[in-house]
Amino acid sequence: MSRADLEKQPYDVATMFDGIAKRYDLMNDVAAMGQVGMWRDLMVQALEIGPGGQVLDLAAGTGTSAAAIARTGARVVAADFSLGMMSEGRRRGAPVPFVGADAQHLPFGDDSFDAAVISFGLRNVHQPQLALAEMVRVVRPGGRVVVCEFSTPTWGPFRTVYEKYLLRALPAVAGTFATDVDAYDYLAESILEWPDQEALRDWFLQAGMERAQYRNLSGGIVALHRGVVPVS
Repeated sequence: MSRADLEKQPYDVATMFDGIAKRYDLMNDVAAMGQVGMWRDLMVQALEIGPGGQVLDLAAGTGTSAAAIARTGARVVAADFSLGMMSEGRRRGAPVPFVGADAQHLPFGDDSFDAAVISFGLRNVHQPQLALAEMVRVVRPGGRVVVCEFSTPTWGPFRTVYEKYLLRALPAVAGTFATDVDAYDYLAESILEWPDQEALRDWFLQAGMERAQYRNLSGGIVALHRGVVPVS
């Protein structure tokens, strides 16, 4: 993939992530200008989960976010459709079980988890709205669904610099760390094509969630969305 394929065919995306698994977390830090740790901590807080809670970490990659959640004492299942990413996570000793899963057709029963989260992965799903509906299905009533994703900077002048210069420089920067520059071309363009904060909030509501809200992080470079599965 040399450019962002907005159809995001699952096999193509999984193969791309297989190829960059060993360097992905490093490049994520570069793209995030060193703020990934702070964003991850805030994501864990948004889950409002404690010891013994059951959490699904979807598009978990190498398990870095799942490991952070596990430190709260929660029981975390790390699910991903990239064998390469999960294998790298196991190689590094991530303290969570990994399960191969398509976000659009989760292999879990209804009401299986107290919360579900996807960090920087929803924009890579072929049908992201279907993935949200699946997260609602597998989370018990009253539980939380959290999405942490790159978004639209709120300050106009910075948004222009971010979109026209910083993101477009990502593939060139990636070339100093990784061999597959095309993959980072795709990742940069997938961020540019992603809906803004209000549009994603609407998707939460369409999926049937209540109290859908978001918090802008780092001026809107990232938005932390949360919704609650209704109690019927």
